[in-house]
Amino acid sequence: MEESYATLTQCAIVAAAFKILLFPSYKSTDFEVHRNWLAITNSLSISEWYYEKTSEWTLDYPPLFAYFEWILAHFARLFDPAMVKVYNLNYESWQTVYFQRSTVIATELLAVYALQLHIDSTRLASKRAAQVAALSIFLSPGLLIIDHIHFQYNGFMYGILLWSLVLARCKSTLLQSGLIFAALLCFKHIYLYLAPAYFVFLLRTYCLSAKSRVHIKFSNCIKLGLGVISIFTAAFGPFAAMGQIPQLLSRLFPFSRGLCHAYWAPNVWALYSLADRVLIILAPRLDLAVKSEALQSVTRGLVGDTAFAVLPEISPRVCFVSTLIFQILPLLKIFFSSTLPSWEDFIGAVTLCGYASFLFGWHVHEKAILLVIIPFSLIALRDRRHLGAFRPLTVAGHVSLFPLLFTPAEFPVKTIYTVFWLVLFLMSFDRLAPASNKPRVFLLDRFSTLYIAE
Repeated sequence: MEESYATLTQCAIVAAAFKILLFPSYKSTDFEVHRNWLAITNSLSISEWYYEKTSEWTLDYPPLFAYFEWILAHFARLFDPAMVKVYNLNYESWQTVYFQRSTVIATELLAVYALQLHIDSTRLASKRAAQVAALSIFLSPGLLIIDHIHFQYNGFMYGILLWSLVLARCKSTLLQSGLIFAALLCFKHIYLYLAPAYFVFLLRTYCLSAKSRVHIKFSNCIKLGLGVISIFTAAFGPFAAMGQIPQLLSRLFPFSRGLCHAYWAPNVWALYSLADRVLIILAPRLDLAVKSEALQSVTRGLVGDTAFAVLPEISPRVCFVSTLIFQILPLLKIFFSSTLPSWEDFIGAVTLCGYASFLFGWHVHEKAILLVIIPFSLIALRDRRHLGAFRPLTVAGHVSLFPLLFTPAEFPVKTIYTVFWLVLFLMSFDRLAPASNKPRVFLLDRFSTLYIAE
């Protein structure tokens, strides 16, 4: 245990040194987004946070993240008071850059803690595999690209998620797992996609009897329910008291942003959009009606721009129903299991819920692929069949993030680092994964190998 702790800690120190070298690198509009949120929470009263619109980058995360920015703003103004002024749009002094990038490194230490907890809670025979999985997550090129160059706080958020997932491993910490996940929802609402897996798993393992699905443990239900209500009350209560919940929800769920994100996530709706473009070309031969006003719409990559020229329009309701249908499948297995579902079954359900939301969700960001890759990493070494699905996913998922960094200076960094990570960890995973006790799918294995090689 001490050796694994030293290894993870040493990697965190080396990684931090490398990330500091990236401080002057490209930063996206998200850098200004978070600077503006520092300014909003520092300069304005809480009653104005979700109404402020001096900048186009308005506050659109749940209240706990707003409180998080408020805490950071107290330190930010010590570095550069101008950084926390609302009217200083696009302000990026060196003090601002150093401060904001340093906070990303500091807050992702929570991920180090959660991953170490994962290693320590793993039985001795599997500890080496757990250590490699933990290192692969912490050193993920996705987190490097999104957080330390492009700029966000995903390492911190996924640290909370991993902490919750690891606590779900023991019966004695199931309640803490659920409450931490409830807090995560109040930090960033994208994790709502994973909520069905948590709900069914906690219902089956914590709220219902192990012997019967109809026998309810009322004391456990009350403790979990009161805990979740308390967390949401602490987060949303002040805004409810001010009558601002409708305004807050309009910021959190802006359906006007359109079906596809400006950078298309590689999901079902990207293929649907591609099919629409192909049908425009084939329309004269197939005698198809084409809406002229939508001819350029989908390909321009504009937020809120979702009109299709040939195919029917997709509504948020269609996305919701499609996502829910494909999430229900793994949830049925957990709920109707003849025995209590295992932790590995739970992680699999979380992974598949994230996968369904990525493939069918409304306005999916390419960054959302980490909702699938990170939990999947925890069980990728459980079975070689898992690894067969994990390898093409992680290759495609990380490469799909490359368009986020389009400047020439960052091209070598994202390419070399990602290739090095893929070679190092996929080889390590392949060496550590146990042989499957079921027949391997020959064609799938060959397709996976060919896909990765290309």
